[in-house]
Amino acid sequence: MNVIAAVETGGTKVFCGIASADEPRELLLTRRIPTTTPDETIGAINAFFAEAGAEHPITALGVASFGPVNVDPSRERWGWVTGTPKAGWADTDLVGRIEISRTVPTVMMGDVGGAALGEQTWGAGAGLSRVAYATIGTGVGVGVALDGALLHGNGYPELGHILVRRHPRDDYAGNCPFHGDCIEGLAAGPAVIGRWGTPTSELSAELLAEAREILGFYIAQLAATTGYLVGVDRFVVGGGVLKTDGLLEEIRRQLPLVTGGAGVAHAASLDDDGFLTRPALGDYSGLLGAVAAARTLVAAV
Repeated sequence: MNVIAAVETGGTKVFCGIASADEPRELLLTRRIPTTTPDETIGAINAFFAEAGAEHPITALGVASFGPVNVDPSRERWGWVTGTPKAGWADTDLVGRIEISRTVPTVMMGDVGGAALGEQTWGAGAGLSRVAYATIGTGVGVGVALDGALLHGNGYPELGHILVRRHPRDDYAGNCPFHGDCIEGLAAGPAVIGRWGTPTSELSAELLAEAREILGFYIAQLAATTGYLVGVDRFVVGGGVLKTDGLLEEIRRQLPLVTGGAGVAHAASLDDDGFLTRPALGDYSGLLGAVAAARTLVAAV
């Protein structure tokens, strides 16, 4: 049996898993690992794969990682996490330090790219040609899957760093270390804390309504920009901030206000009521995307 290994690294947690190439949607083993230092985290990844591989010999590896990451095998430092704001992780040779990558075919992608591919293959975007996945959590990132292939290169797309129109009631300066008030600096989890002093789950009813309106305005702009750029059929939104009560519904309400409404010629793909949706694969969107990508390496052997 061909067994695929996959790992998705995120800003706060890592998911590892293995799956059969014949039934890749069904994970045989999984493990959640906290994202701490590169040494501790990658050591725990290696320990999981050593344990799992002893029972199920591994034939390919897919890695989906927060970034920016270098995903082009023809470039120097392929498989590295590059200029990330994640403390201690900049310029980390992630793939090279995962021990099984030295003995099996390996593919590397961004974490949100992996999630987009997972959702297009088995989740909320199954059967659709162009699927985007956005995570609004510790940071903001967008991955785009086009007919089973990822739109990505050496560190892009980085739509979390686009500049957006400011909400008229929002005077928060933004906290992105690179741009200040890009969408990540205005709508990611740390921006929520910076603006209101607490997660949205602990806000009063009045402040929660304000948070929904402001965050919904920014995330609607992100969805619109992605739709304008790529013409995606579905925009899947996940991450911790999206657990805010009523936020997805608020984004849906504000999207036609941002785009000019249904039927606007330059935003035809936004007319579908199902354009904005939650992930169908839960916490495993990125991990299963890494499985899907690695499965093509097995098929090519």
